[in-house]
Amino acid sequence: MSPYLAEYLGTLLLLLLGDGVVANVVLAKTKGHNSGWIVIAAGWGLAVAIAVYCTGAISGAHLNPAVTVGLAAIGKFEAALVPGYLAAQIAGAFSGAVLVWLMHLPHWRETPDAGAKLAVFSTGPAIRHTPANLVSEILGTAVLVLGVLAILSPANLQPGSGFDTGFGPVLVGLLVGSIGLSLGGPTGYAINPARDLGPRLAHALLPIPGKGGSDWGYAWIPVVGPLLGGVLGACVFRAFWPAA
Repeated sequence: MSPYLAEYLGTLLLLLLGDGVVANVVLAKTKGHNSGWIVIAAGWGLAVAIAVYCTGAISGAHLNPAVTVGLAAIGKFEAALVPGYLAAQIAGAFSGAVLVWLMHLPHWRETPDAGAKLAVFSTGPAIRHTPANLVSEILGTAVLVLGVLAILSPANLQPGSGFDTGFGPVLVGLLVGSIGLSLGGPTGYAINPARDLGPRLAHALLPIPGKGGSDWGYAWIPVVGPLLGGVLGACVFRAFWPAA
């Protein structure tokens, strides 16, 4: 399998499980309806861990343009591969969102709230405040990229020991769950441009009854914020852990 295909399939799986848990919580008449934020945060953390297990040995399991760009910014990823990775990630996220839509076909009509339908696909702010929303996404993603680099550094998970591949994805999943619980409240923590943009495109294109608009006025924040945050987190790691 090529790294690009791995990034596509890994991001598809990530969104199938991640948007799937949101659908289970917010759509009417599902078994998990109204089960709350902790379920969403836990579901996303597990989704990341599983997707990383599936693709880490092939592509490095970036599954996120902010990770790809952040690693490239500090020389830990080949710049020539960045466009292909980003395209695969966005396509995979779009495809995963389509599968979530397909799985929940009867529930779209049963859910009267257009905002809940959009929330299955993309993030939105609890309070719309552009500077604060942007800062939230920058900081959340900076913690993500810094945390990933630290967790997988040789000082913590010695390459060749088996722990880097055997236990590393679990720790990355716990990191994402922690970000969701601690930092996700203001904006719903996209922390991944593909995770938001691909499904938002799916929402705009799919025949969802009573779906309303796709909130394109906000859509730049979960793209630009995570990209800036990814570079920030990588640069902080490089500055304070130069030997890692």
